[in-house]
Amino acid sequence: MPTLKRRKTLERLRYENSTQRLKRTLGPLQLTVLGVGSTIGAGIYVMTGTAAANYAGPSILLSFIVAGVACLFTALSYAELASVMPVSGSAYTYAYVSMGEGWAWAVGWLLLLEYGVSCAGVAAGFSGYAVSLAQDLGLHVPKALSSTTLQIATQDGGRSVMAGWRFDLPAAAAILAVSLLLVVGVRESFRINAGVVFLKVGVLVLFVAFGIRHVHPAYWVPFIPPHAGGFHYGVPGIFRAASIIFFAYVGFEAVSTASAEARHPRRDVPVGIVAALLVCTLVYMVVAAVLIGVVPWRLLDVADPLAIAVNAMGEPWLAICIKLGAVIGLCSVLLGLLYAQSRIFYAMAEDGLLPGLFSRLHGHFQTPWIGSLLLGLLAAIATAVLPIDIISDLVSLGTASAFGIVCLTVIWMRNTAPDVPRLFRVPLGGFKVRGVWVGYVPLLGMAFCLVMVAPLCVDMILALLAGDPLPLLLLLGYAVCGWAAYRFYGHRHSRMGQDGVPGMR
Repeated sequence: MPTLKRRKTLERLRYENSTQRLKRTLGPLQLTVLGVGSTIGAGIYVMTGTAAANYAGPSILLSFIVAGVACLFTALSYAELASVMPVSGSAYTYAYVSMGEGWAWAVGWLLLLEYGVSCAGVAAGFSGYAVSLAQDLGLHVPKALSSTTLQIATQDGGRSVMAGWRFDLPAAAAILAVSLLLVVGVRESFRINAGVVFLKVGVLVLFVAFGIRHVHPAYWVPFIPPHAGGFHYGVPGIFRAASIIFFAYVGFEAVSTASAEARHPRRDVPVGIVAALLVCTLVYMVVAAVLIGVVPWRLLDVADPLAIAVNAMGEPWLAICIKLGAVIGLCSVLLGLLYAQSRIFYAMAEDGLLPGLFSRLHGHFQTPWIGSLLLGLLAAIATAVLPIDIISDLVSLGTASAFGIVCLTVIWMRNTAPDVPRLFRVPLGGFKVRGVWVGYVPLLGMAFCLVMVAPLCVDMILALLAGDPLPLLLLLGYAVCGWAAYRFYGHRHSRMGQDGVPGMR
């Protein structure tokens, strides 16, 4: 059978699950905390300001609803698949079952983009808040040590890239520190993460409680700013902003990557996925409403919008608390993202599509330590080099593509393995087309993913026509690197079809 079409069967997944080497130490509360910790971060601390200032204005609240609904359909699809296939690898493994090895590799490569560049975006926000906090404490951080090597300059409607002797040291250091923490062990890391998550949510509650007193209702008017061309404001701006903050919801997916380390994955992983998404959507909308009410939304196109808001409140002690909470809280997001990335690469290495060093476990901690450190190093370099302006679009594109494949896998599994026990099923049922079952929830999930991707693709094409090929070149360059990695390594070392391993078709 051609390599691209080789698929895993449920028999093979059960075999791999019975022989997997990771420890099962996570319960439902820890999984929910992982999802909340991975999700509440860059979306509210970093990208809300950028999306509001450039595209949606106060109607960013509607953008959160659009992105949240899109993610809800996908989250329900993830929950069903996790109850059927409680293994590591998330969307990568699901694609291996439904669409074959070639698509599985593509999804894994997209997830690398999703998680790796997400880390860069989160770390950029960490750097902005850390530098602002340091200034409040009387410490000056040179711009050369807190800015990315590449910067985007906008002139006459076009963009140009400027390079300089700059290195975002706080951001890179945060990623490396979290990577070292993951090496120590999952249980230990998650104990620290739980405390950080409660602190982070508590700080946001504090921001809302004090920020309400400083809200200027006039800043919410007009709620939907007049359309200014393209995807700037108006109804198009709502959907463009939704496509940007879409990546802010990626954290709930991290729960599914923990299936191999959950004590009761068929029951607990679906609970963790849905609970994390609902909690985070509510927090996002409340905090965003206060943020836009405190500061004119046109002033929020910065990496640390909450810092701008608390400075405007004139409460120095609150500013320090919020910024400290942001600094610590974004570390928990990095932990969830780097954890998920390392576990997906672990699954790919176990399948032979990546070098074995990504699945090599530490003799004492029993964690994929080499892979965690290597991925952390690569993410740190990307953080120090790439500007945040181009990060969110790349992440959202990778996220939407992977989510769409997850929804498709639910339909595939219902038709090819209808009798497999499912502790959780997507609601609302479905309909049949020529004997093929199509679920309403996964179908809506795919439709919303297309809605998220469409503005990104249109913007890339418009930028190209305007003489700005950078976004498209980055995407094409990444795709070519992925093709080359699979062509010259992955398909040659794949373990699918090897003698003595059941479940290949």
